[in-house]
Amino acid sequence: MNRNTRPRQGQSSGEGRPAAIPRRESAGARAARAEEVARRLGDAYPDAHCSLDFASPFQLVIATILSAQCTDKRVNMVTPELFRRWPDPAALAAATPHDLEAVIRSTGFFRAKAKSILGCAQGLVDRHGGEVPRTLDELVRLPGVGRKTANVVLGSAFGIASGVVVDTHVGRITRRLGLTKASDAVRAERDLVKVLPREHWIAFSHRLIEHGRGVCSARSPVCEACPLLDLCPRVGVKPPRSR
Repeated sequence: MNRNTRPRQGQSSGEGRPAAIPRRESAGARAARAEEVARRLGDAYPDAHCSLDFASPFQLVIATILSAQCTDKRVNMVTPELFRRWPDPAALAAATPHDLEAVIRSTGFFRAKAKSILGCAQGLVDRHGGEVPRTLDELVRLPGVGRKTANVVLGSAFGIASGVVVDTHVGRITRRLGLTKASDAVRAERDLVKVLPREHWIAFSHRLIEHGRGVCSARSPVCEACPLLDLCPRVGVKPPRSR
C-alpha cells in the first residue's frame, strides 16, 4: 500500500453516508468534490504512471491490446519477446497468426488478440506510414483499438488528454464515489470528463488504479485507510460484518 494513503486528520471514520455529501448533489458540488478527489489522489500517489512497459507509442498500442482481460504484469512478461521478434509495425504486420499466437498465448483470448494486433500493425503501415497517429479518431479506426486503448496511448505516450481511461478499477471506484452511475465504460467516461478539469484526466486514472489495487479493492475495501473517506458516499460498499 502506498505510504501516503492514510486518512487526513479530521476525516470521518464512521459507517454510513458522510453527512457532508447530500443524497442529491448539485453538478457544481460534484465537480468540486471530484477536483478534491483528484488533488488528494495526487498527494497519495504522486508517482503513479502506466504500469505497462513500453519504449515507443507502437509498443504501447500493442501492449494495451494485449492487456484486455489480462494483468499488466503478465503482458510485461510477454512483450519483450514479441518486440524482439517483431520490433516495428511492418515486421509485425508480416508475422503469421500461428507464430504470434504462440508468443501471446498466456495473455488469454490469444486468437482474437492476434487478429487485432496483426490488423492494427497493418493499419499503421497502410494508413500512417508505420507511425502511431496522435488523434483519437484516427486511433479508434485501427483494428483492436477502442476508446480506452486510444486514451491510454494518447495520454501515456504523447501526453495528450483526450479523455479519462476507465478500466475495472476506475469504474468501480468512481461509482463508489458517486461520480458516475454508469457500468458502461464509455458512459462513465462521459460523466467523469464533465466533473474533472482536463489537467487531471491523464493522471487521475493511473492514481485510481493504484488506489484500487492497494486500498479500494473490489471485495474488501480498506475504507479506514482511505484518504478519500470523507468525500466518498461508498455507493454499493457493504458495511463490515459486526463481530
